[in-house]
Amino acid sequence: MSRTMTLNVRVSGVLGEFVAANVGDDGVYENVSEYVRDLIRRDMERAEGETLQRLKAELQHAFAAPDDSYQPLDADTVIARGRRRPR
Repeated sequence: MSRTMTLNVRVSGVLGEFVAANVGDDGVYENVSEYVRDLIRRDMERAEGETLQRLKAELQHAFAAPDDSYQPLDADTVIARGRRRPR
């Protein structure tokens, strides 16, 4: 379920000037809220990208193991292992 959150942020000095330069008639964004939402979206994409890169690295490591290190398992064994893991 999605919920709305109201944020109040005070920026001054160089940060305030930078935001002001990016908002309004001369800026890329119509208003500060649009700018902040875009920054949050970009940060989410960055975080998701980092998670994906870690997963790829783990998978590369796992699949780099020699074939004889793998053990055949049936579906019941895999399901049973999944139930024992803490969540």
